[in-house]
Amino acid sequence: MELLTYYPWLFPLSAAIFGLLIGSFLNVVIYRLPVMMERQWKADCVECFPEFGANAETTAPFNLSVPRSRCPHCQHAITIWENIPVISWLLLKGRCSACQAKISARYPAIELLTAIMTATIAIMLPPSPWALAVIFFSFALIALTFIDIDKMLLPDQITLPLMWAGIFVALLGWSPVSLPDAIIGAMAGYLSLWSLYWCFKLLTGKEGMGYGDFKLLAALGAWLGWQTLPFVVLLSSLVGAICGIILLRMQKSDSQTPFSFGPYLAMAGWVGILWGSQIIDWYLGSYLGLSL
Repeated sequence: MELLTYYPWLFPLSAAIFGLLIGSFLNVVIYRLPVMMERQWKADCVECFPEFGANAETTAPFNLSVPRSRCPHCQHAITIWENIPVISWLLLKGRCSACQAKISARYPAIELLTAIMTATIAIMLPPSPWALAVIFFSFALIALTFIDIDKMLLPDQITLPLMWAGIFVALLGWSPVSLPDAIIGAMAGYLSLWSLYWCFKLLTGKEGMGYGDFKLLAALGAWLGWQTLPFVVLLSSLVGAICGIILLRMQKSDSQTPFSFGPYLAMAGWVGILWGSQIIDWYLGSYLGLSL
């Protein structure tokens, strides 16, 4: 801590480098976790209905560490020198060193996004357990965002631990949110979208959102407290509606086409944890003449 006092730039720099490294790992999580979940669902199905397992394929172990990352085109094993965040992609000119197939620019983009977000947190918050907690909170939101974009899925393996982590951080006294506010936030976050889901389904007979959205908002409520939830819901709904209309127009789809809401909740939650209180105070003071 004394070193950070003399060199205030050290914390943001260290956070950015750490973010680059974790961003590379998040790319693995974003791709592999849905595959792992699908394999587990199939295994559970075979366990419950053995008659469907007669022709089941035997698969090699597949998790976040096994097998090694490979080129999907030529199966070239990615070496450690080809896996340096951002730098390797630039040196390889975005192509596999073995077959010259294109490597998606999304990989370095996620690494850069993670670095920028962690550096921003390090600039906005002083070095503390709360700052480190918010950094890991951000990692979870990045993984959830891109998994939802790819699969329209918000895995319980991330949303539920994220919710309990928010309550635990409040219990330890690291969070500016009190423990009662965190617990009420988790309850209110889940029940608000759950109630909206069932009202919409009873009125239209259609499902307006998935259960993963309920759990993500519950997690955001645990981290931000119930007071910030209206801001999160309003911002995510506004941005989601604008982006949804733009995407539907670009893809020439009709209004019944489903789209992921999780990324907008995640974005609003991240903005809320850093600037939510200031934005709410500014709004109440500027437009309503009130103060909290």
